[in-house]
Amino acid sequence: MLAVEDLAFGYGTRRVGTGVSFTLAAGETLCLLGPNGGGKTTLFKTLLGLLPAQGGRVRLDGADVARMPRAALARAIAYVPQAHAAFFPFRVREVVLMGRASRLPAFASPGPADHAAASAALDALDIGHLAERVYTEISGGERQLALIARALAGEPRVLVMDEPTASLDFGNQARVLGQIRRLGARGIAVILSTHDPGHAFLCADRVALLHGGRLLALGPPALTITPESLRTLYGVAVAVVPLPGEGRAVCSPVLP
Repeated sequence: MLAVEDLAFGYGTRRVGTGVSFTLAAGETLCLLGPNGGGKTTLFKTLLGLLPAQGGRVRLDGADVARMPRAALARAIAYVPQAHAAFFPFRVREVVLMGRASRLPAFASPGPADHAAASAALDALDIGHLAERVYTEISGGERQLALIARALAGEPRVLVMDEPTASLDFGNQARVLGQIRRLGARGIAVILSTHDPGHAFLCADRVALLHGGRLLALGPPALTITPESLRTLYGVAVAVVPLPGEGRAVCSPVLP
């Protein structure tokens, strides 16, 4: 579905990354790991068409993303930012309904089909009970799930998620990761970034390690996330401890 081919990316004349290639199939989840300043956000902005590629290309079902009409691209690829504090007291249902904007003509109001899509997205993430709550008054984990529901309401084929568990407590991290795992069953392709390598074992089919703007490794979590690769990626010693159950592990820095 999504193919990144020898991609070079950056800002203006400043190159941040180069030679990045990977594919993402329908229903697959790819976890992007890398240190601060490694190029993750810049790569995401290029995938979303917010920044032009400096080399190579991004294809969606064979079509060059750079040549796609903006409205068509917005319908195909949705973005979920980090949870944030909102300032306007919208109801959660209204926030999710905003995800239908890419499917509405200019100045048009949402119709019955749009309201039905918003309700379906809320139910898919098990937060239908929050529909009439004020968005600014719910918890950080609930806001993050509402942002995912907003993206799903637009019926995208690809979901780009920038550190969806950032600033969440342990329980809310687990809830968000659990919902990400369920997206694949709906045929949605997901690419997400995180600073916790252990999260990749919980929700990802494959892992991409981005270091200095280049892919250090790409593959299944159990083969890609190793003490050696994490030391190279983050510059610290890391223990990778397997857990009961196939392909599960936790990662912890080894302090001197």
